[in-house]
Amino acid sequence: MKKSYEIDMCSGPLFGKIMRFAVPLILSGVLQLLFNAADIIVVGRFTGSHALAAVGSTSALINLLVNLFIGVSVGANVMAARYFGSRSEKEMYETVHTAILTALIGGCLMIFIGILMARPVLELMGTPDDVLSHAVLYMRIYFIGMPSFMVYNFGAAILRAIGDTKRPLYFLTAAGVVNVIFNLLFVIVFHMGVAGVAIATVISQTISAALVLLCLCRSEGIYRLDLKKLHIHRDKLSAMLQIGLPAGFQGMVFNISNVLIQSSVNSFGSLAMAGNTAANNIEGFVYISTNSIYQTSLSFTSQNMGARQYKRVDRILIECLLIVTVLGLVLGNGAYLLGDSLLQVYSSDPEVIAFGISRLAVVCVSYALCGIMDVMAGSIRGMGCSVMPMVVSLTGACLFRVVWIFTAFKISRSLFTLYISYPISWVLTISMHVVCYLVMRKRKFGPPRNRAPLPRKKQDVS
Repeated sequence: MKKSYEIDMCSGPLFGKIMRFAVPLILSGVLQLLFNAADIIVVGRFTGSHALAAVGSTSALINLLVNLFIGVSVGANVMAARYFGSRSEKEMYETVHTAILTALIGGCLMIFIGILMARPVLELMGTPDDVLSHAVLYMRIYFIGMPSFMVYNFGAAILRAIGDTKRPLYFLTAAGVVNVIFNLLFVIVFHMGVAGVAIATVISQTISAALVLLCLCRSEGIYRLDLKKLHIHRDKLSAMLQIGLPAGFQGMVFNISNVLIQSSVNSFGSLAMAGNTAANNIEGFVYISTNSIYQTSLSFTSQNMGARQYKRVDRILIECLLIVTVLGLVLGNGAYLLGDSLLQVYSSDPEVIAFGISRLAVVCVSYALCGIMDVMAGSIRGMGCSVMPMVVSLTGACLFRVVWIFTAFKISRSLFTLYISYPISWVLTISMHVVCYLVMRKRKFGPPRNRAPLPRKKQDVS
């Protein structure tokens, strides 16, 4: 029973195990997004479009500031999966304790960064005066919950490494229910506006972090956590950073391009901002589904690399690409076709809805391309190479979008011109990732007959 949550990714048919891993992960991501959706829906319905725009305008900036540490959690996931695949107990033990302490330190650091940078950066983004004060207040309260946010994400990354995506789903379900209850209480009953939804989010994040810590502490597997023995093991931190920092830096630069796009959207006024916010939130549900397949590719590839099951890596990539393409096409086009009804959940203003539809028609419909791009990057990172996909993504997506804003958007200043940069950049990046995968495959695997699977031996924790 103690191993019932684990998945052996290194033997047997792949499709069923991929789905067992990915479906709870998708549901967990959806619940995580519901935290933000609950914030946006409640403030949009009960506080007004200015509050809706305030909450939405902070998302790109929040993502920019936290992505470096989230990238390090990717490094923790890759290393933990590799050690779990090779059954290296000592290395797994040190990785778990290093990861959790890194999360706590990073979360505390982010409190000060978020509080100090909120107003100057939001002003730099051109946030309208009628939105600015609400956006600053929401962001400062939100960042108080950063230690909990980081601990949950690092803890969940460790659980994903051993194939457990079910328990994080249970934890987020409990936290999500609490989030919705407090949202309604603080906004409708106590009329706290954006401050109320921010406080509710912090409370729910604290609950999910406490549950994941309790899970790791009570585990009897090689990933058991002892809070009294938290310690930074330099070699494990170095390995996490080697893989995670490029991923985190990529996420940060991605969000710099998104911040520039958000700033361009801001220039069209608060109604365009509100419509963009609502559409972006709907797209988030599509993205989290496709991104779950990226995380699946990452974890499965890492475990098989640890066990030296190299022949399975190609099969993992192909099956993940097929799944993410179907998901992206069905969910992306479905969201667009149902866009009018979905956007009315966020706002009843017809202008806001029209602005939202204009984004869904371009970005959401083409989201399968984003999924393909991410899965390719996940496979390359799972092989242990993080710099190459970072460089490719920064060039093909981020740099391209920045150049696009200062060239094409200057020539044709419209929301369509802004939004079309997304699918074009995805196609460019996919093309480069395919070449990188083939290069890495040859470099890592060599002639298949010369690489035997690694015997999966246990080591004692010392």
